[in-house]
Amino acid sequence: MPCTPPRTPRRHLPVALAALLALAGCGAPPELRHPAASTTTLPTTSATPTPGPTPTAPVTPTRPVRTAPVPDPTATPCRSGPSGDRVVALLRGSARVLPRDVRVTVRTGPLCAEGWQYTVLAVSGHEELQVVTRGRPTALELVTAGTDVCGVEVRATGPSGIRTLACDGAPGA
Repeated sequence: MPCTPPRTPRRHLPVALAALLALAGCGAPPELRHPAASTTTLPTTSATPTPGPTPTAPVTPTRPVRTAPVPDPTATPCRSGPSGDRVVALLRGSARVLPRDVRVTVRTGPLCAEGWQYTVLAVSGHEELQVVTRGRPTALELVTAGTDVCGVEVRATGPSGIRTLACDGAPGA
């Protein structure tokens, strides 16, 4: 028998040719047609496209916002009143805490914080009297007076400087 070289099957040739023609007609992918406008990267082995960066709105300069001053956490000597005499007058008058015949000396204060005042009085024949008031110097309102003035109202609504004095002890008292 004569030796003839083996023949390659021709039936695969049309399939390969069709595939090449199909790919050749597609052209370049959109990402490569306009490289300057593209924000995506070339796809990796993943089948899902990689999103580009999220656009952000331009930053417009704004004026700084002014906020209310931060309250002072301490109570300081009252610059515009009330005086210690005014606190004593309130306690002897409408509050009816002190009798008129007892001798009273201001030991500490009044110290002010955010419209509240704290005063310590030495009362002859009695223990020291702590007083917490609030309001304008000419229209004081008694919050509490006694040997322990760290009550619910002072703790719940009093400024931190007054709470510190009333609940943690007065300096020099």
